[in-house]
Amino acid sequence: MKLKHHLIWIIALMTSLQAVAQNAIDKDSVSVKSEVLVSENLKFNYKQLIIPTVLISYGIIAFDNNELLGLNTQIKAEVAEHIDEKITIDDFSQYVPATSVYLLNNLGVKGKNNLKDRSIIIGTSYLIVAVSVTGLKHATKVERPDGSSFNSFPSGHTATAFAGAEFLWQEYKDTSCFYGIAGYLVASGTGLYRMLNNRHWLTDVAAGAGIGILSTKIAYWTFPYINKVFVKKQTKTSVGMLPFYNGKQIGLATVISLN
Repeated sequence: MKLKHHLIWIIALMTSLQAVAQNAIDKDSVSVKSEVLVSENLKFNYKQLIIPTVLISYGIIAFDNNELLGLNTQIKAEVAEHIDEKITIDDFSQYVPATSVYLLNNLGVKGKNNLKDRSIIIGTSYLIVAVSVTGLKHATKVERPDGSSFNSFPSGHTATAFAGAEFLWQEYKDTSCFYGIAGYLVASGTGLYRMLNNRHWLTDVAAGAGIGILSTKIAYWTFPYINKVFVKKQTKTSVGMLPFYNGKQIGLATVISLN
C-alpha cells in the first residue's frame, strides 16, 4: 500500500475516533448555558482519558515493539521514495485551530468563554504541552527520521495543533460540532506533514496528538482553581453615620462595613 493510503487512513481514524468519543462523552454530560463557568460544563470523566491515553501509549509501546518500529521505518522509506519537495505549512498550521477560536469570536460566533477565560485556558494548555514535550524529548533522545537531531519524540508541532483542536472543540461543540471536526482535521494534517517532511515518526505524531488533547482537557479541569489567581476578591464598603448619646455627650458615630 502506498504511503498516501496509509496516512489518509491514519488521519481519518484519528479524527473520527476523537469526534465519536467526544460526542459519546457529551451525551453523558448535563447540558448547560454558555454563560456558566467552565467548571460547570466540563467536569472530569475517565472516558475523556481514553483517546489521549491510547495515542500516548502507542508512542511509548513502540519503543520495544518491532512491528510498530517497522511501520515507522516503512513510512520513512515511502517518504524518501515518493516525496521530494518539503512543504513547511506545518510550522503555521499548528496554530490554526487555537487561532480560529479568537477569529470566530471576532466574527460574531460566540464561544463558551470570554476573552480572559479562554486565554487562561489555552495558555495553561500550551504551558503543559511545552513542559511535557520538552521533558520527554530530553529523556528519550530519539533520533529524527532525517537524522538532524535526537529530539524526535514526541512531536511538539502535533501536540500544539491538537491542543488547539481540543480547545476549538470545547469552545464550539455546543454551537456546531463541525468547528471541532475541522480543527481536528487541521491538527491531523499538521501531524501528516511532520512525517512527509521527514521530521517525525508516526509514533512521535501519535504521542504528540495525545499530549495535546490531554493538556487542553487538564487546562479546562483546572481552570476554576487557576482562575482564582487572576480574579481579585471584590469588597463592598458601606459608610454610615449613627447618632449616639452616652449620658454626657451627644455626637455622630461613623460606621464602616466591609462585605
